[in-house]
Amino acid sequence: MKVTPMERKIADLATPVAESLGLRLVCVRITGEGGAQNVQVIAENPATRRLPLDDCTRLSRELSALMDVEDPVKSAYRLEVSSPGIDRLLISPHDFADFSGFEAKIELEFPQDGQKRFRGILRGIEGEQISLDMPDKGLVTLPFGNVAKARLVLTDALIAASKPQPEVPDTTEPDTATQTSNNDA
Repeated sequence: MKVTPMERKIADLATPVAESLGLRLVCVRITGEGGAQNVQVIAENPATRRLPLDDCTRLSRELSALMDVEDPVKSAYRLEVSSPGIDRLLISPHDFADFSGFEAKIELEFPQDGQKRFRGILRGIEGEQISLDMPDKGLVTLPFGNVAKARLVLTDALIAASKPQPEVPDTTEPDTATQTSNNDA
């Protein structure tokens, strides 16, 4: 994925802020030209792959204060902090491994075998090669370095997998022998 120098600069500022809050920076995207630019910072809790509203607010406030001091964007901009969403962009090799088994759309920067757009089930990544199982072509490998854009496809399987898992109550019985010996002392 191509990252502009400005996006890299903001990511360098945002990464330690996110990490101090226990979050992982997914990516920074800058859109809009001329007038006010939109600086989108996408982050998540690495354990849950989500960004609760409280964490989003804290990251936004802390990053906004830092950007006011560091002034990485010389023109007017709007800071937007968000989660990757359910049909998230796939940015890092880590993402392609984590979402193996789910449907994805991948667009290449340069055509491979005359094709730039691919859609199928992710089968992971090995080294720099992404494996994608396509319904019409079978298993194809795509070089990570040639990926222009990749995104998960919203499917029933993805929706089911993204639902928060209910906490399982602890049903173990307390160790009565230990409790008795503590009470006898």
